Amino acid sequence: MRNLVKWIGLVGLAGSTVLGVACTATGGRNVFGDGGSGGEDWTGGSANGGMGGIGQGGTAGSNPDGVGGTFVGSGGGGGGAPVCDTDVNVDDDGDGFSEAQGDCNDCDPNVSPNSVEVIGDVMNPEYKPSDENCNMLTDEPVETCDGALAVDSMDAFDAARAVELCKIATPGGNDWGVVSAQWVMADGSPATSNANYHVGHGILSGFGPNVTPRAGNKIFSVSSGAARQPTDPGYQSPSGFSKGYNSGHPQGFPKESPACPGKVTGVPKDATAVELEIRVPQNAKGFSFDFNFYTYEWPVFICSQYNDFFVAILSPIPAGQTDGQISFDMQGNPISVNNAFMNVCGCSGGPPCTAGGKTFACPLGTAELLGTGFEDHAATSWLKTQAPVTPGSTIRIRWGAYDSGDGSLDSTAVIDNWQWSAEAGTTVGTVPIPPVPK
Repeated sequence: MRNLVKWIGLVGLAGSTVLGVACTATGGRNVFGDGGSGGEDWTGGSANGGMGGIGQGGTAGSNPDGVGGTFVGSGGGGGGAPVCDTDVNVDDDGDGFSEAQGDCNDCDPNVSPNSVEVIGDVMNPEYKPSDENCNMLTDEPVETCDGALAVDSMDAFDAARAVELCKIATPGGNDWGVVSAQWVMADGSPATSNANYHVGHGILSGFGPNVTPRAGNKIFSVSSGAARQPTDPGYQSPSGFSKGYNSGHPQGFPKESPACPGKVTGVPKDATAVELEIRVPQNAKGFSFDFNFYTYEWPVFICSQYNDFFVAILSPIPAGQTDGQISFDMQGNPISVNNAFMNVCGCSGGPPCTAGGKTFACPLGTAELLGTGFEDHAATSWLKTQAPVTPGSTIRIRWGAYDSGDGSLDSTAVIDNWQWSAEAGTTVGTVPIPPVPK
């Protein structure tokens, strides 16, 4: 049985030639005529042979593309063709493409020019490479498109490119990819005309010498201050860069931290955000992205009204949630100075460190703070957020950062490595990414 990898990269179709190749199938996919022997399905089960000129295929097991089913077709003599091969102009598997339109396996709705490649476990002897996106290649590497992006790019589509969302959907089409991109406030309202607004987003080569891109060559950053490294043009210290504007709360906010009962955060200040509208690939059932949150609020302003946030807001709202915020810790704390993932930190005589009446183990030390402007403060290190999606649907994701209470003491998030998942059962959640051993 084929072993599907959970997280898969985005693959473009530009320049590919797709042929209308008739699919082949055995076992549950195939049918046999009068006297035909039963086929073997993908799990080794048998399929009934045809009788009386009408063949009935056995129910397919778990096939390499994750789809089973029963197909009935005309039989006779040596056996008939599967139903999904009756007409190259008919979309037999309902994925929006016929063989004449480039579907290289019209028996499987997970395979079409509107799918992304699934990279399997090549170490598994049962693994069989497949061409899910019908570009005549199998298991091609993840596409990257961020090498030449400028740190101060004003093109919101470059925020998508920086995180490996490379494919731009065809205007007016139905293919997957980024449909639109725009700079907004954290609550989704239009971006302010304040001259300092655009300093709050950036495309960085890394964040200090010890935090490098998770994929490609660049990372996207949003900040309540300046989304820059100290070595980048336009850098402002996070110790007190107030940009001088307010905004509304995102839906579901103010969202107080369970770790700080009775504390109410202040009015949003100095927000910067990007909102991407994305049409989901035909075979994608979830997605993930990686992020790392830095805050100058640690250690002095833990559990106070001066609480900076990183927001990742998904629309439609995931089932079971009251709002679209999908990045939070295991205790339900939103991503702020009060979240439980503040693992990059240190103090004199420690760790452990005590701040705001709480104890921090600081298991990752301070290396990831060097060269960022956040030395002597704290960060989460890389975290991964995942969420489910409906194949072929359109979603919106908004990444933003803002101060609260006042515009001083800033926070910055860096984001990278968007991946699609072809595996069913993805749930909303955020987990730490284990550091790479050195």
